[in-house]
Amino acid sequence: MCGINGIVSWQRDVGVLARSMNTHLKHRGPDGEGVYVNGPLAFGHVRLSILDLTSAGAQPMQFNRWVVVFNGEIYNFIELRKELEETGCKVQSRSDSEVLLRSYLAWGEKCVDRFNGDWAFLIWDPRTRKAFFSRDRFAVKPLYYTHFGETISIASEPKALLELYPELRRVNERALFRFLKESALYDGTDSFYEGIQ
Repeated sequence: MCGINGIVSWQRDVGVLARSMNTHLKHRGPDGEGVYVNGPLAFGHVRLSILDLTSAGAQPMQFNRWVVVFNGEIYNFIELRKELEETGCKVQSRSDSEVLLRSYLAWGEKCVDRFNGDWAFLIWDPRTRKAFFSRDRFAVKPLYYTHFGETISIASEPKALLELYPELRRVNERALFRFLKESALYDGTDSFYEGIQ
């Protein structure tokens, strides 16, 4: 289990905010911490080292211009790594994080169709200023987001977002009642907090 976050804002110091969110996610990843800042965007990551215990598995991970933060495990990453290497790609670490990023570079957004596992990740291309976010099909690895004013924020847990926006600490009654009536949990985009999806 790791913790990831991302923020885009032209009005706030995104590096400080990503570090603050990391603090509230630290219990998810006690083995390391990192922050990437590029203009109005920042990614944060707290790491639980499992597959690649070396610094080669540290995140945010960068290859050429692309950056990724990742929580989860790609169970078939060895098979994907072999497939990538057969096309001439030189995977440098023993990390499924690198395989995930290189899969995105090889197959674009359809890379997730090849993944067997549970994941939540954010990828950023600073040249095209394009971001791609994904979570696994059953939301085993959670990913919450909010669009508040001019700022977009994403995190592994709502409490990291509530640190930035305490005013969002309001119960989403629709989600609460659906849970109480139907035991429906995460069956849509609503969270238990109004304004956090």
